[in-house]
Amino acid sequence: METIQSTSNKTIKALAKLHQKKYRDQENRYLIEGEHLVNEAKNAGVLEHIYSLSPYPIGIPNTLCSQPVLNKLSSQQSDAVLIGVCRKNATESAASDHILVLNDVQDPGNLGTLLRSAYSFGFEKVILSPGCADLYNSKTIQSSQGALFHIHVEKQDILSWIGQARSEGFACFATALHSHSRFLHEISFPKKTALILGNEGSGLPDEIIKACNESVKIEMAAFESLNVAIAGSIGMYEAFIQSSRTD
Repeated sequence: METIQSTSNKTIKALAKLHQKKYRDQENRYLIEGEHLVNEAKNAGVLEHIYSLSPYPIGIPNTLCSQPVLNKLSSQQSDAVLIGVCRKNATESAASDHILVLNDVQDPGNLGTLLRSAYSFGFEKVILSPGCADLYNSKTIQSSQGALFHIHVEKQDILSWIGQARSEGFACFATALHSHSRFLHEISFPKKTALILGNEGSGLPDEIIKACNESVKIEMAAFESLNVAIAGSIGMYEAFIQSSRTD
């Protein structure tokens, strides 16, 4: 089995560039780290190669590396043990009755958490605006816990997408703190539902809110708003519970 000892190795130097978005886009590949993500990626069929301190026999080409080499490929602070190389855009589009739509969600951790909740609560398709955080940022990947390997994610102009979705029978619900927004417990989510969330600081633009069927807010005992990942997870859970009762 091949072993790489030097951080100056040309393969390692090329892979390390995948920490930058422009190289991920050019190569159509990205890095993941840790046993859980590596196994999730392998099960999803997106894992191409693994780099590790010791042999990791899961039927994927494996190169052994020294600790400094693995650390060069890692985005974490602690010593790395297992790094995987995955190919992008492997999840094919599929019909989904529940769709999560994100407009300019800019924190990678929030994006990853929302992907994790979407996968957990049956939202098998996620639409991102061009202004959202990068899907393959290391923080997005870690926060998703592998959910991004299993759901279809695509970039769209959100306003145009809402118009198309409504013409196809989807009810689109904007999350907004407006006085005319209905509380979550008052909403009956139909079979074909899209939940639209906005930017962490500014929320959704008025034109997107107006384009939706109606707007919704979460009732709370204190504070005015929640972190977008928490609010989105609560909304998706409610839609999931309602659909489970009618299935």
